[in-house]
Amino acid sequence: MAPLHSFLLPISTLILAAGSVNAHKNPRLRHSFVELTQETEHLTRSVPSGSKTYDSGSPFITYNGKWSTAKSELCLSGSLRTTQERGASFSLSFTGTGIEWLGDCDRFHGYAQVYLDGKEEKKVNLFCDTTSSRKQWSFFRRADLEDGEHIIKVVNLGQLTPQIQRLNTGIMDLDTLVVTPGWTLKAESNLGHRQNPLFESVRNRTRIRRGLLRSEGPPRPRWELSQHGTTGVAAMQLTVVSSSHAIIIDKVEHNPLMISGHGAWAALYDLNTDEVRPLELKTNSFCAGGAFLSNGTLVNVGGAPVDKPGFGDINGLQAIRLFHPCGSENAHKCEIYENPSRIHMASPRWYPTSARLDDGSIIIIGGSTRGDYINSPAMNNPTIEFWPPKGIHGSNGMPIPMQFLKDTLNANLFPIVFLLPDGKLFIAANRDAMIYDWKKNIEKRLPSLPNGVRVTYPMTGVGLLLPLSYENDYTPEVLICGGSTLSDTVPPEQLLSQDSASAQCARMVLTEQGIARGWQVEHMPEPRVMPDAVILPTGEIVIVNGAKSGVAGYGNVKHQVGQSNADNPAFTPVIYNPHAPHERRFYHDDNMPTSSIPRLYHSVATLTPKGDIMIAGSNPNFDRSEAKYVTEYRVERLSPPYMQLDRPGIEEASGAVELGETFTVRLSEAVRDGQEVKVALMDFGFISHSVHMNSRHVWLAASLKGDAAELSVTSPPNDEGFKITIGAREPPVDQAALDNVISKT
Repeated sequence: MAPLHSFLLPISTLILAAGSVNAHKNPRLRHSFVELTQETEHLTRSVPSGSKTYDSGSPFITYNGKWSTAKSELCLSGSLRTTQERGASFSLSFTGTGIEWLGDCDRFHGYAQVYLDGKEEKKVNLFCDTTSSRKQWSFFRRADLEDGEHIIKVVNLGQLTPQIQRLNTGIMDLDTLVVTPGWTLKAESNLGHRQNPLFESVRNRTRIRRGLLRSEGPPRPRWELSQHGTTGVAAMQLTVVSSSHAIIIDKVEHNPLMISGHGAWAALYDLNTDEVRPLELKTNSFCAGGAFLSNGTLVNVGGAPVDKPGFGDINGLQAIRLFHPCGSENAHKCEIYENPSRIHMASPRWYPTSARLDDGSIIIIGGSTRGDYINSPAMNNPTIEFWPPKGIHGSNGMPIPMQFLKDTLNANLFPIVFLLPDGKLFIAANRDAMIYDWKKNIEKRLPSLPNGVRVTYPMTGVGLLLPLSYENDYTPEVLICGGSTLSDTVPPEQLLSQDSASAQCARMVLTEQGIARGWQVEHMPEPRVMPDAVILPTGEIVIVNGAKSGVAGYGNVKHQVGQSNADNPAFTPVIYNPHAPHERRFYHDDNMPTSSIPRLYHSVATLTPKGDIMIAGSNPNFDRSEAKYVTEYRVERLSPPYMQLDRPGIEEASGAVELGETFTVRLSEAVRDGQEVKVALMDFGFISHSVHMNSRHVWLAASLKGDAAELSVTSPPNDEGFKITIGAREPPVDQAALDNVISKT
């Protein structure tokens, strides 16, 4: 069996989810995320005393079919359940004399059938002729029911209104159900049913941005943004290396954090105390890539020649820097190891991407042999190599040509790469994509990205492998957002810092059927170049950083801002729900905080073991600079709403499991009735230049057992050719290939 060693890789993290938000847990931590959704009672001016509301996450509501959840403070309950599946339904058993259904209304909604007590009540048209959703819309209400027990059931008919024939199925959703208790109707019976104050108040609340039903009681958890310390070195590269620390790697420059009498260009950042400690590097790590071996060693690859005197660095183009697993909680003995004469790549690489393979080694892809604004045939390195070196395809450890990297010139640096469950690689560069079988050296080209959008440096977008799940046999799907349609063949002096970036997002299911369907296009609320995308434990995606115009890099285009090739920073995070219906996956949280710190070229963002997002960097400058836009050292932490909730912890879990193995996770407290529990493995990735190398989220099958304080969890299957996340304990070493690389390069 191929073991799945979660304890060996510091960024391989066990996630628990309960309710509508998840629990997150590293085997060494006691952190988890839980949100409880339950029936609530409200006593307000607008609602008669004792009336009840059931929000879309209430455990008293039964859902059938495929539904997704979107959170927004514009919704009365703070969240919305949505379906586009024909026949999907929700139902509620209640006691009272009245019921009202509130939801969203727009051009993508179709028809629904309402049943009361098992009988057809009304066919409802959910369509509104509006370009933006109308929130808290009253789809159905009855105020004259007999006082007693009733059941409401609503079924999505899937029938389309004439205005939405371009969709396959109309949308139906649920914000809140409002129930009138029997005594309220009797007390107000002299008003007549049509003037029942409960329903008058509900109609009024549909015009209010935040529902009055939520005006009393404790405040609902919200997104929060706060500043936390400084990095000491510009955060060009970032990765979490343990439950308590992250590594930050920069280029050689005059950073304020000092080491050996000069500015440091690497540091360990304490995620708990915000303290930084400089790390000694020998080589220039400017625009390097990175990945973890299966034994937990971080491998940082590539870089640039010496470009600033007085630092004592040496050429980093072929460099390999190693950071071994470090058990020290205060990291005082943790260092980066370099031995350039013996440990190096076979060829020079600036802007390479690296990815961990299913055998535990890493593949190093592309880059250029020297630095410039954009790649070109004269300096392109259209090859791959491995670490540790492999002798496959007759290479004996030397670089292996890749035609794809020739065909995608010029904007093909830092290609987007993800390991797929079958061991092959998805690779995107410029406007093209392919699936690469590295064991057979076979390239399978995919449809080009739509609408001429380029997505790799310097027209930088961001790519993610969407969460893998046992529910669809771990079918892979990729998402690529942002970038630019600017030419990659004209001189940079013909480009402007004010040229608009792209708002396009394209996603594709990587099966034969999915590839035949091609890319599915949708759009972010605003254009972005150089964005970062972080997968939350919930499976949702948060997009931060970047600019609305220009391209990556500095000192090249016309009308630079300071030295920056880009302008108009994107300050507000955007949330993307992969499971929501097409064209409704981006949603706006009314209380999403907006940063005041521009995060342009050389910015980073990562999930932390606590579950919040660390945001750092921005340095579109040749060296440390105070000009607009400055070299930025401040750290921000973006906290999702689940960070403010009481959360059970993980008391005990296996440190290593085999593929196809069922294991037990012991919780600090029992799971309550009505809570949904999910478990996932996460790799936070190595982040640089908007490339989230090896970022991964994998849902695992799980069920409660015993006293509801234990989970029975099953890892992915041990199918032939199926590998997930980590692979074997130690990567294979081909000594002959390693000796050949050392002797010939």
